[in-house]
Amino acid sequence: MSPKGLKGLSLVHGYQDSRLISSHWNMKRCAALIDLNGTLHVEDMAIPRAAEALERLRKIRPVKFVTNTTKESINVLHNRVTGCGFRIAKDEIFTSLVAARNFVEQRKLRPMLMLAKEALEDFEGIDTSNPNAVVVGLAPSEFHFEKLNDAFKLVLNGAELVAVHKGRYYKRDDGLALGPGPFVAAIEYATGAKAVVVGKPESAFFRMGASTLGSDIDLANTVMIGDDAKDDVLGAINCGMKGILVRTGKYRKGDELQIPQERRNCVESFAEAVDIIENGAVL
Repeated sequence: MSPKGLKGLSLVHGYQDSRLISSHWNMKRCAALIDLNGTLHVEDMAIPRAAEALERLRKIRPVKFVTNTTKESINVLHNRVTGCGFRIAKDEIFTSLVAARNFVEQRKLRPMLMLAKEALEDFEGIDTSNPNAVVVGLAPSEFHFEKLNDAFKLVLNGAELVAVHKGRYYKRDDGLALGPGPFVAAIEYATGAKAVVVGKPESAFFRMGASTLGSDIDLANTVMIGDDAKDDVLGAINCGMKGILVRTGKYRKGDELQIPQERRNCVESFAEAVDIIENGAVL
């Protein structure tokens, strides 16, 4: 390719990004992984300018939506985000529920499912008789003494404890609410067992999400955008990616201080995250 052609390839909104040149010669593509609730929307309300920013991002990078949402199936979630005005295909969404089901099938487990009714669709066909595992997601109606005690007894007697994720809290319309993490921790504390975590911030989850975009994805220059400093941004950094923290959703003042300064990208919203990606300014 001529220098002129290469220069044209590497210009993004007036900036020449050396990483795009590098990715061209290495035949690698830089992707963007995007959280959903708290980043693009909160419950049924889109975050301002997020839909327009997503369309801008699609023009320069392949995208995958990676989410720890466990209170509803992928079908329900897809209907929710499209109802918020986002142009997102269902197969562009990779959830921790899907990862949990894959884990259960690979290990041939028969789980007791501590999941919300709206999430059970993602486990259709899984044998739950005579459980040898406990799968815990975000399930407010399941987090009562009797159900937790049943889970406790199973794990105490050797059943595998599987946490879809261990999020401490999440953002609802009425403010922050407890996530599944505290309830997983209660079972761990009572039994001495250690849960297997399949969602964010586990590196395997990020790699699996990126791999669905193809084998030519350059992880080192792939960016994760989310509202959780630990699960989204630090998880991505620990996986060898970059991360951008948005001050929406569950973000609380000072969360960005958890991120090493030399890798810290913190912006007001998803739209601003897309701005710095366009400008090649992600640390």
